[in-house]
Parts: sequence; C-alpha cells; structure tokens
Amino acid sequence: QVQLVESGGGLVQAGGSLRLSCTASGRTFGTYAMGWFRQALGKEREFVAAISWSGGVTYYGDSVKGRFTISRDNAKNTVYLQMNSLNPDDTAVYYCAGVIDTNPRWAGRSASEYYYWGQGTQVTVSS
Repeated sequence: QVQLVESGGGLVQAGGSLRLSCTASGRTFGTYAMGWFRQALGKEREFVAAISWSGGVTYYGDSVKGRFTISRDNAKNTVYLQMNSLNPDDTAVYYCAGVIDTNPRWAGRSASEYYYWGQGTQVTVSS
C-alpha cells in the first residue's frame, strides 16, 4: 500500500510563490510516474503537471506552463511542484497522484491514469 502525503499549501498573495511537496511511502517510488492535479470549488479536477519516474519527461497544463515546475527526488521519495506568479485562478485543492510505470519516458496527463492519490493540500491566492 502506497501513501501519498502533500504539504506546502497555504495562503499567498497574487504574484507570490509556493512549493508543494508530495512524499510517498514504500520502496518503489523510483518506478512511479507522478502527477499533480487541482480542483477548484465547483469545478472539475484539472491536470497541472506530470513527471516520469526518471524525471526526464515532464508535462504541464496550459494554464500553468511557464509558471509551474514539477521535479522529483527519488532518493527522498518526494515530488515537488514549484508554483510562481500565482494568481487567484490558481486557488484550488492540489492533489498529487502516482502510478507504477517502468517506461522512463511516460507520464500520464489524465486523472484516470493514476492509481494512488494524496488527500490534497489547499492553495489560496488572494488578489
């Protein structure tokens, strides 16, 4: 059983930055493709970013390209989401997700492709 725990959310002013972390239990984190998704109140879950287990491939949602960066440290079983130039539209609960995939160049961009999910962390951006 893999558990994902997010941290780093909070309240920030528009234009500010936050770094989210997602730490996984278990010994096989290095074979997990990881993703970040978000869900704003009253809206559907949205793809934010994804990274292959090797870290060599990353994808971003259109609304965050150029502002957010996903990275991972397999030695620490942790994936990060650096969020810069935040705006009120980024306000949402952010979830990390993981799935085992041995392809070093694969990372899913759909929530249905992920098996493990964290509980989420709230990010609120004030104007």
